[in-house]
Parts: sequence; C-alpha cells; structure tokens
Amino acid sequence: MNSSASNNRKRWTIFATLALMYILVYFYRVSMAVVAGDITRELHLTPEQLGSLSGVLFYVYAAAQIPLGPMIDRLGSRLVISGCGILTTLGGILFSQADTLAVAMIARVLIGIGTASVLMATFTLFSHWFSKQEFGRVSGFMVALGNLGNLAATAPLALAVGAFGWRNSFLVAGVVQALVTLLVFSKVQDKPDKSIDHEEFESPAKAGMMAAWGEIFGTRDFWLLGILAFFWYGNYLALQALWGGPYLMEVLRLSRQAAGGMLMFTSFGFIVGSSFIDTVARRFFRSYKKTLLAGQLALLLLMTAFLGWAEAVPQPLLAGVFFTIGLAVSSGVMIYPIIRSMFRVNIVGTALTSLNFYVLMGAAVTQQIMGVIVGSFGDKAGSISAVGLHTAFIFPIVGLSLSIALYSRAGEYGQLG
Repeated sequence: MNSSASNNRKRWTIFATLALMYILVYFYRVSMAVVAGDITRELHLTPEQLGSLSGVLFYVYAAAQIPLGPMIDRLGSRLVISGCGILTTLGGILFSQADTLAVAMIARVLIGIGTASVLMATFTLFSHWFSKQEFGRVSGFMVALGNLGNLAATAPLALAVGAFGWRNSFLVAGVVQALVTLLVFSKVQDKPDKSIDHEEFESPAKAGMMAAWGEIFGTRDFWLLGILAFFWYGNYLALQALWGGPYLMEVLRLSRQAAGGMLMFTSFGFIVGSSFIDTVARRFFRSYKKTLLAGQLALLLLMTAFLGWAEAVPQPLLAGVFFTIGLAVSSGVMIYPIIRSMFRVNIVGTALTSLNFYVLMGAAVTQQIMGVIVGSFGDKAGSISAVGLHTAFIFPIVGLSLSIALYSRAGEYGQLG
C-alpha cells in the first residue's frame, strides 16, 4: 500500500476516534437542560445558582483557550487531548457524586478544563491531515457527529435519568470518557508520515506565542467574527444547554421526556445542517461569510419565539421550529473555515482557540445573565416564571442582532468560486 493510501485510511481512523471524544464534549455541554430540575431540587439551588453552575463550565472552558492554543501548536493535539481527557473523566465521576453546590462546581470546572481542548486541537490536527479545500467539509462533519452527544443529552438522557437517576447516568458517562481517552492516546497521530501539501505544512517556522497573538488580535475582522461567534453560541446554548428545558417544562408544561424530545429536534437540525453547510456555502452562496450571515439572520428571527409566540404554536409545529433553529445554528460552523483561511497554518491552533474563547464566553455569560434575570422575577429557590424567561431571552436576541450588523462589515476569506 502506498503512503498516500495509507495516510488516507489513517486520517479517517483518526477522524472517527476524535469524533467519539467530541460526542462526549457536547454531551457535557448541554446535559444540564434535561437534569436542571433534578439538580435544583436535590441541591436546593436558586435560578441564579443554577445559571452559575451551568455557566462555570463555559467560563473555564473559555479561559483555558488562551494557554491551550500555544500548547496545541507545540505539544501536539494527541497529548493535549489525552491529558485533558483524564480531567474530564475525574470531573464527570465527581459530578455524579456531588452532594453540595461547591462539589458540583468543582466537578464542572474539571469538565470545563478537560473538554476545552478537544475541538480546537482536532481542527488543528485536521489542518495537517486535510487540505484547505477539504477543511470546511471535514470540520462540518465533525461538528455534525459531535452533535450526537447533543442528541444523547436530550430525550435519551431524560429516559436514562427517569430509569436510573441522574447520578448513575453521569457515572456511566465518566467511565465511557475514560475508555475513549485511552483510545485517543493509542490511535491518534498529529501529522501524516508525509504531508499532503509539502510547501504549506513543512516550510513555516514555529511562530512565537506573543507574535502569533499580536497577528491574530491585531486583525480587525477577527474581532468582528469573535463578537458574532459570542452571540451565535450564546443563543444556541441558552436554549439547548440550560434555559430551553425550564422554558418547555415550566411555561409550556411539558414533561421532562417531552421537553427532551423537543430539544432533540434542535440537535437533529444541527446535525443535518452541519453535514451540508459546506455544500450550501459552495453551491448557493459561494461565500463562507454570506452563508454565516444568512444563517444567523434566520436564527435571530427564530429565537424571537421565546419572547412569547412559541406558546401559541401547536406542539407538532413547534417541533419544526426547534428543528429549523438547529439548521440555522449550523451556519455558525462557518467560523472555522473562515479562521482557517484568515491565518497561516503554523498559528492555526492559536487562532482557533482564540476564536473559541469568544464562542465559550458567549455561552457562559449568556447563561449566567439570563439566570440573574430569571431569578429577579422569582421569590424562592426553583421559582421560574414565564415573564422572567421571556425577559431573559431578550439579552441574547438583541446581542445577536447587533453582532450581525457589525460582522456584515468584515472582509471575505476563503475563495469558493
């Protein structure tokens, strides 16, 4: 077998292995929505505390992006992902045993640090195994597969919690995390034996950390993309990772299983959209930027449902709304090929993690601010009102509208036709 065929088979084996790890990352990101009520009752949490518990994972995840970028570029993706996988395992098992808010917070911090490297380290590795032309497609596929974890954290998790309890469900997740971490360490290789593009991958010298950050943060369009990424993911995770569950159960009076099923439609939409978004960008918009803007405008309109009109929509049609939200959210995947085209390959790990800082801060800040707003309308732990949720959703919606207006002034990156 020649080296080209061997590399091709190997890169897809690596892709599949890393997809398993990313599925678990997404599971931990969004699983709080389904178990929010159970954890609130068992740990006696207020809405503000629940928002902080969910958001802390994203704060530490975001903060970890800063040192992780240079670490990935220097140590390699395999070692970084494997080491972080150990922290995720410890955090997942600890969370399943938490009996106080403090212990639960420590567990979520470990999970946040542990999962922080996975997607960006994976994309950095893909920069060496796949060409620029393949990068948009393969990154979309990875996000689509990762959303199987999103899917698992909706209706399947609701069923598991109903049958075995939330603690046993998260304990099993911790054990699976340990096994996948071992698989990554044994199967993943940072670079092919012979690079796909000799000139692109072998010639650049290592970039200094400060010089790399200077180049990245000195680029105006990076800031505009970062602000949009902040509110893109803030809107999505506000719905899917935390406040969508309470909205469906407290305002629409759905059962936990029915709420999990409804959120599952968003996951389906994201999976379908992520699988085809690169094709849409190439064949219809012929632009990553235009694809991103069109999807974000659709997301903006759909998120207004949670200001009140979703309550007037029949449940079967509401499932369609949630599915379409997932499709619109998938347009956000375009931020990664845009960044890949914006910067040199030898600083792509630092560039990706720098952008991901905005993504995860968007999730953390949005969830926590919404928790404060929701809590201001209740007078006791666990009290969540419809008007409080309606008011809370205004924050991510207004932020997204402003960020779309700003990003429309950015330049084009990546030639698609």
